Amino acid sequence: MSANSGPRSGYVAIVGRPNVGKSTLLNALVGQKISIVSAKPHTTRHSILGVLNASDDQAVFVDTPGHARRSKRAMHRLMARAFLHAVEDCDLVLIVIDAKGATAADRKLFELLNDRDARAIVVLNKIDRLRAKSRLLPLLEELGRYPFLVLVPVSATKGDNLDRLTAAILEHLPHGPPLFPKDMATDRNAEFRAAETIREKLFEQLHQEIPYGLTVEIEHLSKGGDGRWLMHALIWIERDGHKPIVIGKDGRVLRSVGSAARTELSAMLGGKVHLELWVKVREHWSDNERELRRLGFDSP
Repeated sequence: MSANSGPRSGYVAIVGRPNVGKSTLLNALVGQKISIVSAKPHTTRHSILGVLNASDDQAVFVDTPGHARRSKRAMHRLMARAFLHAVEDCDLVLIVIDAKGATAADRKLFELLNDRDARAIVVLNKIDRLRAKSRLLPLLEELGRYPFLVLVPVSATKGDNLDRLTAAILEHLPHGPPLFPKDMATDRNAEFRAAETIREKLFEQLHQEIPYGLTVEIEHLSKGGDGRWLMHALIWIERDGHKPIVIGKDGRVLRSVGSAARTELSAMLGGKVHLELWVKVREHWSDNERELRRLGFDSP
């Protein structure tokens, strides 16, 4: 509990350009896998809540889609709205940048947040990749010109300095009781997390060939009397020509995806999972707001 003043709680938006490690940071802070992780840009498409309880204090993190240039595509518009909605409604902002240096995109984000800078903690991520910590000095000097609350260098993958970051976050949250039950780790249900897990495994298998217009929908999820889960998942793509890529020669890609996903899903659901995958075409789904909402995309 925060000293002499009762518990603190609030919403913390995690923002930054694509591929700076926002989802990895969320998972590290919460202590379990909440958001999928990939080296590919725009892996995170939704705002996802992750809850950290520290004694009587509670931080509710909102993992946001990576902030990038504007686009006319419906999916990009919804991702941008999710980003802005999270920032507007939060009590605190974590601005995640690569410890190697601030880019033009980072500076544009600082300008966009503007009056939120004074309610922001800057997280300098991936310090484990710096050969010499002295390389942080020019970046610290540059960031010192902004009215940020504090600058915290961390390695989300290694766990370095996360205790200091957690303490800084809790210190700057408003006073108030917990917003969610203490046994709740995320606001997303099993179907959503399962779909995201399968999408992550597709990203891992497809490497550079992955079609951008790809998503996963859980059509059926049930638990039998023997404790085994039955899951039917649809992999939606936008073109027939993408099917051979996603399925692979003799079905090898799909089998590998299914095998990797089953292992993680079994751990998540606490029982063996029988997973069936189908690849189907739905043209222009990523540019249709009605379809996006049906598939679980946020539309604040």
